[in-house]
Amino acid sequence: MYTWFIDFLFSVIKLSTPIVFATLACDISRKAGVYNMSTEGNMLISALASVVIAGHFNSVWAGLLGGVLTGVLMAAIIGYAHLIGKTNMYLTGLAFNTAATGGTVFVMFMLCGEKTSTNAAIRSYTIPQLNIPFIRDIPVLGKILSGHYLLTYIAALSIFLVWFMLKRTRLGLRMRSIAENPQAAESVGVSVVKVRYISFLISGFLAGLGGAYMSMAYVSFFSRGMVAGRGWIGVSAMNMANGNPIGSSIAALFFGFTDTLSVSLQAFNIPIQFVNMIPYVATILALIIMNILRIRHEKAAEKARLMSVMEKEAASLEK
Repeated sequence: MYTWFIDFLFSVIKLSTPIVFATLACDISRKAGVYNMSTEGNMLISALASVVIAGHFNSVWAGLLGGVLTGVLMAAIIGYAHLIGKTNMYLTGLAFNTAATGGTVFVMFMLCGEKTSTNAAIRSYTIPQLNIPFIRDIPVLGKILSGHYLLTYIAALSIFLVWFMLKRTRLGLRMRSIAENPQAAESVGVSVVKVRYISFLISGFLAGLGGAYMSMAYVSFFSRGMVAGRGWIGVSAMNMANGNPIGSSIAALFFGFTDTLSVSLQAFNIPIQFVNMIPYVATILALIIMNILRIRHEKAAEKARLMSVMEKEAASLEK
């Protein structure tokens, strides 16, 4: 039981990593006033690019770099379509995700002659795991926190970096001002298109890291549809915390917990269809609960505002 608990928490961190990347990618766009719906497809394309480039150059680092640059390139295309071409972001994101689902299978078949995975045709490369000094020697905690893939620690660092950028830098201030009032930001010389384009590129960078993790750490090959909705779960986590990188990352950990739970339950002869739907049912329930709490908070705030107005009016009548 003791060992199982440690392994379970270790797996929670492992399975949460791509969701954290997806969530942060969505947070960046959200704070710039754009709901980026293309994260799912971006991660999928980046996952394939990582494997193909690593196999071609015989280098795991080339694959990682290639996956990240692919994510940035895909985000640049989406940003151009929305910001310059004035396309609807929701429809563009949905079309992009659909194209990525079929397009990655087509490219994989052209390169490998396979429609399921690259495992047999392209040499697999895996991002190294890190055993952190001092932490690895801590009882229990060391076994949970140490020994993860490099990208897991980059994901943890990214949470702080995204928060710092949004709260403490000029670019973050401009993103938040544009989200609140783009006309006012434009009136003081801030280029809305430029700032939002930068937010797309950063979002693509994070999505590229998430895609590379899927095919070079989560597993060591690309398979069709392997992102399996994690990009959409990232959108949900972002909505739960209203784009706050710390809050949304906590939500991502919750979804990673449900994902790990669904994997663990497969050992108990529970129907696979029921097990696979657990993360998505948990997503829906979490969104419902968060919306109920948000509505109650808004009603309480509105009630407090009305009470304040009534008290001021009563005070003025007494005078």
